Amino acid sequence: MNPLGLHARPAAMIAKIARTAEKNIWLGDENHKADAASVIDILSISGTKGKVFVLEAESENDLPLLEAIVVAFKNGFGEMTNGQS
Repeated sequence: MNPLGLHARPAAMIAKIARTAEKNIWLGDENHKADAASVIDILSISGTKGKVFVLEAESENDLPLLEAIVVAFKNGFGEMTNGQS
């Protein structure tokens, strides 16, 4: 949704959320799985606009964090412009 794709600023936002997890949170696509607490790992999966990701949590206690990451994606990481949502 984000016109700029998944670049450093959104990756840092995801990592900040994931670092508060009880166990690991993973962000992936059909080819790669990245540690969501690592900005470098997130950037390594090439998040171009329109790409679909899968989020996984190793602990059910971390499901609210997955929801927070989903909300960040839906909100374009605060970078949406021109009335887009």
